[in-house]
Amino acid sequence: MSEFSNAIAQKLNIKPNQVDAVLALLGEGATIPFIARYRKDRTGNLDEVQIQQIQEEEKSLKEFSDRKAFIEKTISEQGKMTEELQAKIDKAITINELEDIYLPYKPKRKTKAQTARENGLEPLSQLLLEQKDMDIVAEAEKYLNDNVLSSDAALQGARDIIAEVVNEDANIRTKIRHLFEKEATIQSKVISDKEKEAEKYKDYFDFSELISKVPSHRVLAILRGFLEGYLRVSISPEEEYATEILEKNFITNSLNPSVEQVKKALKDAYRRLLQPSLESEFRNLLKNNSDEEAINVFAENLRQLLLSSPLGSKRLIAIDPGYRTGCKVVVLSESGGLLKTGLIFVHEKNHKLQEAESLIRAYVHTYETQVFAIGDGTAGRETEQFIKSLKLNLPVFLVNEDGASVYSASATAREEFPEEDVTVRGSVSIGRRLMDPLAELVKIDPKSIGVGQYQHDVNQVRLKEKLDQTVISCVNAVGVNLNTASKHLLSYVSGIGPSIAENIVKYRNENKQFKNRNELKKVARLGDKAFEQCVGFLRIKDGENPLDASAVHPESYTLVKKMADDLGMSVQAMIGNSEIIKKINAKNYINETIGELTIKDILSELTKPGLDPRSELEQFEYADIYKIEDVKVGDIVPGIVTNLTRFGAFVDIGVKQDGLVHVSEICNRYISDPNEALKLNDKVKVKVLEVDLNRKRIALSIKQTEEVDPNARRNKPNNQRPQKAAEPAKELSLSDALSALKNKFSH
Repeated sequence: MSEFSNAIAQKLNIKPNQVDAVLALLGEGATIPFIARYRKDRTGNLDEVQIQQIQEEEKSLKEFSDRKAFIEKTISEQGKMTEELQAKIDKAITINELEDIYLPYKPKRKTKAQTARENGLEPLSQLLLEQKDMDIVAEAEKYLNDNVLSSDAALQGARDIIAEVVNEDANIRTKIRHLFEKEATIQSKVISDKEKEAEKYKDYFDFSELISKVPSHRVLAILRGFLEGYLRVSISPEEEYATEILEKNFITNSLNPSVEQVKKALKDAYRRLLQPSLESEFRNLLKNNSDEEAINVFAENLRQLLLSSPLGSKRLIAIDPGYRTGCKVVVLSESGGLLKTGLIFVHEKNHKLQEAESLIRAYVHTYETQVFAIGDGTAGRETEQFIKSLKLNLPVFLVNEDGASVYSASATAREEFPEEDVTVRGSVSIGRRLMDPLAELVKIDPKSIGVGQYQHDVNQVRLKEKLDQTVISCVNAVGVNLNTASKHLLSYVSGIGPSIAENIVKYRNENKQFKNRNELKKVARLGDKAFEQCVGFLRIKDGENPLDASAVHPESYTLVKKMADDLGMSVQAMIGNSEIIKKINAKNYINETIGELTIKDILSELTKPGLDPRSELEQFEYADIYKIEDVKVGDIVPGIVTNLTRFGAFVDIGVKQDGLVHVSEICNRYISDPNEALKLNDKVKVKVLEVDLNRKRIALSIKQTEEVDPNARRNKPNNQRPQKAAEPAKELSLSDALSALKNKFSH
């Protein structure tokens, strides 16, 4: 049993034995997707989120334990450890409490108080703290020496000692910290003479808000303005509240000269030591909390994007639109292979419509294409209009092309298409993204996909860690075709990294394809543990064993065979036969290694083997508008949700600029988070509230379309996650939210 199990269990509201099971499995080298999918009986059916939380909590508690041990060792080596001090350390439950206790013993650069002590002024400071009515000048003169030349200097040194004593008092720091938590505000002011340069931070030129209420996106915007040198930022409560706390704890007598000296020391302690220290602490806390919230929003958006509906295997024509340089056209096979490339000009003065029409018709006829995929960037709507005018009776999809240019210039793209230029690679990416968003998007840095905000401002290590976890979770939730997956997709499968993924592809190329899952054991460097972790997430269609196309793990094949034998039929005949499978009693097959939860999972998988959890792709039609000048206030138009933030949803209505639906304009009921009502790629109707041509901003409303049409419904994807519990409202004006548009497009 882990020393942290009880603490973790209590915090996460689960059982200690569940925590022990997870930590043991992680210690054995099991991955989170594997534990969540194939070890439900051991963990008590914990999901990926809970397993991840257990892992992170153990890491945090271990760091706390290591820090505590270091502090105890340091104080003991100084010969200053006492039973009372040890008891305080043992009682501490937060890192801040530990650090406050350690502060007086922490090695530091020479301070004013240390100098005063060396000059023999500590007795004078203790005398002042007694606050007796006395002639303090006469008393101070008793301490004059070569380094202390006047009574004023002596009193100043004594006050410096008192200030440090106050600052290093753990009880006082706790009380002032609580004051910061309740009453501190974050304030920002524009730096003189920088108003023009700092125009994008205009909302924060003279800003103040309680830190307990300020939304994370504001914190990140303010701190960005601060780092760029446009804003002056401070975090503090009203000084009088802090002074009141200090005086209540240190002033023990009525007003006299000694008391006056102590009061001066208290004010100095707060202004010079306590306030700056706690301001730094709370700035870091606000930044970390804001980072985490922004990262979580980004990760959830990424999850929804990766799990977007796939078109599937279709022969298609993909077009990367352009004005002056023309539209790059590629034909792709059902597996995404490049069959043909071409270039058409249908825009601006260089358009050659007849030639373009002839080329497209020839491609459709020659390659028997089934679908068009058109990038939704510059000239996308106009290219869509041209293709539809040809009346080819083929579906046309506009595809989000965020990150396609990043992919086309990457080493991955050069490796896949060494003979093609970036425009061809970009077109291929657009087409493949329509076929299978997950398989294509894993090749692109998630930060380039366009579903986050402030991603360049947050902790980059934590961002990468969270986004990688999200990609891994999505890849393993869907499953991977072992015979067609790229090495980039394979590298995210549980237990497989880049090097083993490369070896799998190499083996596949040398042996044409995998005929069964056991062949994986022949792949270089793929040992027994890696096999156990990855094999259940890899699919082989039309292989030697029908179970290889399912999520049933090979360790359960014998059990499935027994079920089929008991029914007097083959495994092949049993798979997909829901009526027969319903008759199987899970409890009859429980044994020492396989429990009821696993068996129920197996039966569910046998009913619909290899089922893709993603919803089916539906075609979407924009309104007949192509640029922001076409958008009119009061229009009600269809749109697609492209990004979600805590303050609202960005919606593509078919013009270059996405519009913003403020959180207050999403529902007729109260919600604090757009995720409670919307998901990425939802198809919605929106009403245009405002069009700002100068700043290229559009304000939209969903709820006002429902007031007009009570039957208006949003199309929800099948892969939506459970709604989050409502949080307290975060005040945010529409104009403030609109300002986020600039941040969205600045990245």
